[in-house]
Amino acid sequence: MPQAEIGIIGGSGLYHMPGFKETQEVRLQTPFGDPSEVYVLGDLDGRKVAFLARHGRGHRILPSELNFRANIYGFKQLEVTRIVSVSAVGSLKEEHKPLEFVVPNQFFDRTRHRVDTFFGDGIVAHIAFADPICPELAKVVESACKKVGVAGKLGGTYLCMEGPQFSTKAESNVYRSWGMDVIGMTNLQEAKLAREAEICYVTVAMVTDYDCWHPHHNSVTVDQIVAVLVKNADNAVKVLRATVAAMPKTRTCKCGAALAHAILTERDKIPAATRKKLSLILDKYLDNKTT
Repeated sequence: MPQAEIGIIGGSGLYHMPGFKETQEVRLQTPFGDPSEVYVLGDLDGRKVAFLARHGRGHRILPSELNFRANIYGFKQLEVTRIVSVSAVGSLKEEHKPLEFVVPNQFFDRTRHRVDTFFGDGIVAHIAFADPICPELAKVVESACKKVGVAGKLGGTYLCMEGPQFSTKAESNVYRSWGMDVIGMTNLQEAKLAREAEICYVTVAMVTDYDCWHPHHNSVTVDQIVAVLVKNADNAVKVLRATVAAMPKTRTCKCGAALAHAILTERDKIPAATRKKLSLILDKYLDNKTT
């Protein structure tokens, strides 16, 4: 099995990663089904990186249709320990302008009926998720933004909505009254699953528009978003390359031990099929008789 150390999830507007060397495409099968697309592995500025187009090539998968579990589990199969996720978002505050980036450190869930855990089927685990973004990784991204001259603000709340429709004005104004910073449709489930898989995770939220609340801007349309996405994608590549180049070799955060005290199910009660399905995640704890 090929290996990588850093994973990149490309969202709307970022469907491939320029600058890759010695690339190979790897199609993975996971216990949770097929990931969105092949993983493209290669060398990026001296580091082993795996890139995944979240919505597939040609942008053919709705946010609600994404197989989040397969996407994150695939990175785990590749031995990735850090994921940088790039996505387009709408701004819910005047201060977050189109073409700027936000590195949120909180999420708020407005999705419905999405599967966002690896657990169940006979095993129960409750991870701590008070701080859903890896603080170490977020600082690396913030520094990368400064280095390449891209406006990148660290902190804020990403409201994850269901979609695929954009917000009504009533919804947008309610979210603003709650103090939300940006709005998107994908990143919360990725963050939850990455934490369960003990992978560091950070979101690079690329602001494309002011949602529909702004009195001096037209309601968001796909045409408007695409025009901004092209410019954002160029900046995203600069930030990603600087992030990868500056990534510490070792982790000092707590993400790598997120399950250490999370598994509640008695070991002899875990079904064999479930244990096998989650072996990549569970073995380090169950084999060593620690929880």
